[in-house]
Amino acid sequence: MPYLVIVLTACGVFGLLVLIQVIVKAPKPVQRAFGGVLTGLFALAAVDFTGFFTGVSLPLSPLAIGVSGAAGIPGVTLLLLLNLVFQ
Repeated sequence: MPYLVIVLTACGVFGLLVLIQVIVKAPKPVQRAFGGVLTGLFALAAVDFTGFFTGVSLPLSPLAIGVSGAAGIPGVTLLLLLNLVFQ
């Protein structure tokens, strides 16, 4: 997949997250959307780093990174549940 398509898709998803924050009248929509993305990525990283100790891990793939970035902690939780069900 060309890098331009990946970058444009990521910008589009981030734009939709900002639009959602504007619709719900958040005080700082860009900052809140960026915080949600960072929270999701840090949660995915925490699951990945603690997987050695807990035995629970998620494979790092573009799908997992995208879901965790777009949906935040609920997205990481959903990935963990789907991993549990389909493993």
